[in-house]
Amino acid sequence: MKKIFSFLLLSVLVLALAACGTKEDSKSSSDEGTKEDGKEKVTLKVGASHTPHAEILKKAKPILEKEGIELEIEEYQDYVLPNEDLNNGDLDANYFQHIPYLEQKVAEEGYDLVNAGGIHIEPIGIYSKKYKSLDELPDGATILISNSIPDHGRILSLLEAQGLIKLKDGIDKTKATLDDIVENPKNLKIEATDAPEMMVTYYENEEGDAVVINSNFAIDAGINPLKDSIAIEGSDSPYANVIAVRKGDENREEIKKLVEVLRSKEIQDFILEEWGGSVVPVNK
Repeated sequence: MKKIFSFLLLSVLVLALAACGTKEDSKSSSDEGTKEDGKEKVTLKVGASHTPHAEILKKAKPILEKEGIELEIEEYQDYVLPNEDLNNGDLDANYFQHIPYLEQKVAEEGYDLVNAGGIHIEPIGIYSKKYKSLDELPDGATILISNSIPDHGRILSLLEAQGLIKLKDGIDKTKATLDDIVENPKNLKIEATDAPEMMVTYYENEEGDAVVINSNFAIDAGINPLKDSIAIEGSDSPYANVIAVRKGDENREEIKKLVEVLRSKEIQDFILEEWGGSVVPVNK
């Protein structure tokens, strides 16, 4: 009888220890799911245009993962929603716009957004299916540009740099408007027509004599800015595309790490190799 009792007691103890071990193992497994190398994993949701922004982020994703940052990329086809969603807290950051555009939208909409760091420049270009150079443009030629006001200063500066127009002296050329043109020797008709993403359609339909297209939309449509444009912005352009965040978040460690990785040699080399100079990395 004593032997039976001892056997039963021993069985209960074994089962109790096994249960404790299972509970402990389960706890360890759960901890491993939320931590990596002792660090809590952080998720960053970043809104981006498809090309080249989202593609650059996808290249950076595995690098950030090693740093304990899970990058979630939300792709957009327009220039309005990424800032709205960031300001509303649906995104942690966005990557699609240049500095003057961000500043303009902050002023217009009252967004509490700031620039966390410049990553690259997409030189804006002039395209034509009718003429092979700007010199061939006839008197009274029509140049179609987007209706995006923040881009007008950039476009007009390019036209001035190419000798097609002259702008007023002493103005901030990043904010220049059509009214700031003081000389137009070829009597060009510069028409602000539609949203930036629609300019490729105008070009492909051979509307106007020339069309000004943002490089991200050109590249996305299979157009090579360096080969297909009849004039293109220089690499010294002040229109760097930036990581934008809500004010104060530029000091978050994971945001700093995101900018650091996007400015790394590995990512910069990728940008140059992937787009052959149509997209140029920056560090400002």
